[in-house]
Amino acid sequence: MNTSNAMAFVFADADADLAAPQTAATVEVPAQADGEQQQEPQQGSFFGSPMMLMVVLFALFYVMLIRPQQRKEKERRKMIDILRAGTKVVFGGGIIGVIDEAGERTFKIEIAPGVKVEVLRDTVQDIIPEVKDAK
Repeated sequence: MNTSNAMAFVFADADADLAAPQTAATVEVPAQADGEQQQEPQQGSFFGSPMMLMVVLFALFYVMLIRPQQRKEKERRKMIDILRAGTKVVFGGGIIGVIDEAGERTFKIEIAPGVKVEVLRDTVQDIIPEVKDAK
């Protein structure tokens, strides 16, 4: 059998499939008894719904993540508000210095003898407690 006859056979078979009428399959539905009524599908309760799941997940995120972060930020704000000149602090970039002047939005800090820089109040990360020498 040469290749042209084989290809003609394949295409002829495909043409025959396309020409054949397509019939839809029928589905038999069981008949109901006279006394039975068709029941409507029951809807899930509110507690079983996807909306309730979303509400519960949001509440969980709020309690576990958002609320503790808000509390921590409130404590940090309070700490920044009480800072005064002479306090040794750590800033966001890891700079350690002593507050020389406290402005409304900034601090002037001394990071080395004679070296002063101005930084934003919001960059304060922590207060370094003063260590008393034990002599």
